[in-house]
Amino acid sequence: MHPTSLPGPPSIGDFGPAAIRFLDWAASAGLSLWQILPLTPTGPGDSPYSGTSAFAGNALLISPERLFEEGWIEAEELPAVPPLPETRADFEAAAREKGLVLRAAWEGFRERGGPSAREELSAFRDAPAHRPWLADWTLFSALKRARNERAWPAWEPALARRDAGALGAARRDLAEEIAFEEFVQFLFFRQWGSVRREAALRGIEILGDLPIYVAHDSADVWAHPELFALDRDGLPERVAGVPPDYFSETGQLWGYPVYRWDACAREGYAWWIERLRANLRLADGVRIDHFRGFAAFWEVPAGEKTAIAGRWSPGPGRALFDAATRALGPLPIVAEDLGTITEEVAVLLAELGVPGMKVLQFAFSEDDSPHLPHRHTENALVYTGTHDNDTSNGWAAGLAVGLGGEERDRYLAYVGGEGLDPADDLIRLAFESVARLAVVPMQDVFGLGSAARMNTPGLATGNWAWRASAEDFTAKRAADLRRRGALTGRLR
Repeated sequence: MHPTSLPGPPSIGDFGPAAIRFLDWAASAGLSLWQILPLTPTGPGDSPYSGTSAFAGNALLISPERLFEEGWIEAEELPAVPPLPETRADFEAAAREKGLVLRAAWEGFRERGGPSAREELSAFRDAPAHRPWLADWTLFSALKRARNERAWPAWEPALARRDAGALGAARRDLAEEIAFEEFVQFLFFRQWGSVRREAALRGIEILGDLPIYVAHDSADVWAHPELFALDRDGLPERVAGVPPDYFSETGQLWGYPVYRWDACAREGYAWWIERLRANLRLADGVRIDHFRGFAAFWEVPAGEKTAIAGRWSPGPGRALFDAATRALGPLPIVAEDLGTITEEVAVLLAELGVPGMKVLQFAFSEDDSPHLPHRHTENALVYTGTHDNDTSNGWAAGLAVGLGGEERDRYLAYVGGEGLDPADDLIRLAFESVARLAVVPMQDVFGLGSAARMNTPGLATGNWAWRASAEDFTAKRAADLRRRGALTGRLR
């Protein structure tokens, strides 16, 4: 469950009191891992996998209640509470509300922030951990705001190509906005650090998520164009996607610029090492999205309308992870190894010893599927479904109306029943698996249908907005999960 899906009255879930109540409930249920989506700022479409920075935090997750507790905003500056709890995240409203709140907090901090808080902000700004990205991100954000959010290739040529004189002048002209952006990042990391400490006190680890790609209109592509396949105008020459698969007959055309892996190698994968380092500061472990792209990636000429006309090109393979391990030590990562898995991907996973993923909703499409529990290994994570799947009840409803007769027959034969509670069936299979960890979307814990789906791959709008209701976190559900965890040896 992503923090945006936490319940509460504002327009979007955040790091406020609802996050702590969720952790209390999770601890009572015997849960020991909270998996989240990427925490970076999002662009058009609100996808956490289309980040405008690989390092910065999403300002929409900052809690106004916590700012009020700090004394940096007044009660009348808190967002208005709607008459009924929100059931969907409203990203547009959240951007308006949080924008006003954060400006007010900045003024309040400058007027009422004590010496210790000011020292904390100064230490954050100067910390070695933030030097590789903070200055680029804050300037990028200030420049975009001053240019009505235009993409960076459309800025003045001197700024687009990062002429030193133009950057220096911009930093002087936008000093106030840059300081505000530093403050916003300070708040994000401060509040998320508090949530992480509360999770640790309850014995709950955080599993983060690192997308392989970043958006073209991002601080990272602007600051490091040499690492991406761009033309002389800063526009992508080749973009990322995947060929036709389970989710789409025409493949998925993501549109992110692909890497120049030879350029990444020449700098010793320094940008990637810093990216892994930053993500491992945010979480206890990281799931790496689209892991197969490190063995070989699907690239499509820019301008194509679908992903069909793409080709497989070699990725960095083990070299990137060897470099990262030398710099960071053993990497607590999980490989999202779904999709077209070739022998070279399997070899890379085996050489690295990285756990992969098993998804039970994929398990019944063929006899003896590798996703079936009897095929699982200990070095894996088993899921009922992922953020890209329908809910388990929605998936089963699709099978029931004739979308997969043989698949439904295999499912019913395997679970040994009539399929009256598909979410519970798959949760039971996940808990009984020998896989190291069993991960269940909260929608399946609550037994929700397709209306609660988080993402439908290939659809540009209408995703990522599901929010839990506070009433769903019942004591009975917590007790049932704890009992099942005890029966299957999964309680820590």
